[in-house]
Amino acid sequence: MHLLTDAAASGPRGYEEHLRVPDLSVGSVVLAAGAVDGQQPHTEDEVYVVLSGSARLWTPDLTVDVGAGSVVFVPALEPHRFVDVTQDLHVLVVFGPAEHSRA
Repeated sequence: MHLLTDAAASGPRGYEEHLRVPDLSVGSVVLAAGAVDGQQPHTEDEVYVVLSGSARLWTPDLTVDVGAGSVVFVPALEPHRFVDVTQDLHVLVVFGPAEHSRA
């Protein structure tokens, strides 16, 4: 068993990793209303679970509204970012395998 660290301890860049094992990593991100999400495509598959807030998730092929309870899958290497953050966005992030392990 692995204990996840406290999600309230988010770092200055807004992302905090809570668990890392070779096959997955779990973290959380907080984007304030109006924030610009500057993330780049990841080399791993990714799942977002929106805990609270409101925004849109942009990809080259589709833009979707997300809010509390939204679960979104983004395949490895697909450009994506949160846009139009209208309420502080709190998101659980799951990478498979662990983030940057394929980099």
